[in-house]
Amino acid sequence: MRPAELKRLTVQESADRYLELVRAKTVTGALSPATAEVYARDVATFVRLAGAEGVLDDLTGEDVDAVLLAFARKPDGRRSSPGGESQSPSSQSRFRRSVSAFFKYATVAGWVQVDPMTAATVTAKERGGLRAERRALTREQAQGLVGAARSLTAAEPEGGRRDQRTEVRDALIVLLLSTLGPRVSELVRANVEDFYTNDGVRYWRIFGKGGKTRDVPLPHDVAEVLDAYLSGGRPATSEKALLLSWRGRRLARGDVQAVIDRVQRRIDPAQRRSVTPHGLRHTTATHLLADAVDMDAVRRVLGHSDLSTLGRYRDELPGELEVAMRAHPLLRRPASGE
Repeated sequence: MRPAELKRLTVQESADRYLELVRAKTVTGALSPATAEVYARDVATFVRLAGAEGVLDDLTGEDVDAVLLAFARKPDGRRSSPGGESQSPSSQSRFRRSVSAFFKYATVAGWVQVDPMTAATVTAKERGGLRAERRALTREQAQGLVGAARSLTAAEPEGGRRDQRTEVRDALIVLLLSTLGPRVSELVRANVEDFYTNDGVRYWRIFGKGGKTRDVPLPHDVAEVLDAYLSGGRPATSEKALLLSWRGRRLARGDVQAVIDRVQRRIDPAQRRSVTPHGLRHTTATHLLADAVDMDAVRRVLGHSDLSTLGRYRDELPGELEVAMRAHPLLRRPASGE
């Protein structure tokens, strides 16, 4: 129930109080750290666009529309783009959800009399497809990336100090993303102790969204690269993080994209295509499903609770319909003697 007296807080003051609540929810497990990070980033962007010193209750639906439009036109800083690519429809929708959650709490807390989101009219265009770098790589492109990663483990060092080499680490990052499709947040949060061996098989205990864990077996080739990294490619340090810079610092999400881009430069340009960590998650799902791997097994690898979610990660591959029709199960000739 809304308090009787309205609290005329500034946009900045209300955002600070709201983010205190968000941080508290991560401590209790009500929100995952990754979700809290998204809320914090989006609310901070909202404060900049709406004006930190204005009174929150003075904002109208038109003001919110102006903020949503300003965000939509803002260059997407996650990827360098010669044309200064604006925000994708999915990013706009995510931002709108974050702002909506903020105002919903502000209404209950008595910081606004009426939720201005109810009068906002700007919405993102329905998603018509992912940007190219977020789509799955074709088999040829994915094999080129995996091949480039493998070659790093046998490559001669290209100069520099021995303790500053990162070839094996870079190979491990690309192989884990390409074959297991973890979320980038799961990858950078991974610790050495999360990897263990059971009956001769290497496993990664992945700590996912909502406090859920899943134990995923590593392909043999990936396990070999992991062992090579742990035995000599990782800096000697007491830091528990799996992926470290040569200075011994845990890698951040942006560092992972830089690694992918660096490995991509080793691929023949004809076989190369820009891709993000999320695009490699799509690649894992797409090719496992295309090879008729059990859907529930793919769901467990990716860490989804619902099979229906896989539909978002299954991208079209060139020529796949033609292959499916050539191998149609109802047109196969019965084996002799049946």
